[in-house]
Amino acid sequence: MAFGSFNQQNGSGHTVSEINMIPLIDVMLVLLVIFMITAPMMTHAVKIDLPKANSQAQQATPTEPVNLSIDADGQLFWNQEAVSREQLQQKLALLGSEPDPAELHVRADRDAAYHFVAEALADAANAGVSRIGFVSEPEPM
Repeated sequence: MAFGSFNQQNGSGHTVSEINMIPLIDVMLVLLVIFMITAPMMTHAVKIDLPKANSQAQQATPTEPVNLSIDADGQLFWNQEAVSREQLQQKLALLGSEPDPAELHVRADRDAAYHFVAEALADAANAGVSRIGFVSEPEPM
């Protein structure tokens, strides 16, 4: 912005009270170019055939979760019934083959070795069981 000249000798001393519009016009032209380039990119859409869905909620009957317990010695329990690892794999295969399988709740003893829990989870994953929850007890206050 120009308010006067640097020449002190001519003594005119009047200030220029006009706004310099050149930088403002430059900024506006740059913004115009940016918007001209980006606007077509934002309106670009991919044509896809979306599936039709019913907006009403379906009443699914909740299934009772299956409890898988592992004690400190690595013994497996399917709903409080002792099972071997082979029997567990068979039961998990049946559970994984259902169209709407129940959730598997894993309860592991605090002192159970990690590899017992990891083996049970690997068996569940291999059987196709995807709804797995871990159950713990809150600490007493």
